[in-house]
Amino acid sequence: MIEQISLYLTSVILGTMVFFSFVVAPVTFTTLNEENARKFIRKIFPYYYLFNLTISILTILSFVFIKKFSIDFYLISLIAILFVISNFVLMPLINKYRDTNQDKKFKYSHFISVAINFVQMILLVLILI
Repeated sequence: MIEQISLYLTSVILGTMVFFSFVVAPVTFTTLNEENARKFIRKIFPYYYLFNLTISILTILSFVFIKKFSIDFYLISLIAILFVISNFVLMPLINKYRDTNQDKKFKYSHFISVAINFVQMILLVLILI
């Protein structure tokens, strides 16, 4: 039963990531002007990362509880670490580079965050199959 819960939690993370990537972000930038879109994204993405990190930690704990230290355990642990890096390292850098008009650094760091997000989604799919 707990193993099934870990799959449900993994699905929640993937669903949240897909929804934010393909619904929230595009709708935000096509509906709001640039200033309000930027404010909204800066407000919502910390919640996005922290929500997914929390669910990741719960998933890790479910694996620990059933003593299942398979590849899935290590993949979800990596995913959690990437949420920490994205939220606490990359996001502040991205905001700083945007605020100081360092476009090249902004684009590079934003690309890295998008790539991490994509890699996380692939890893989540691997856990689920």
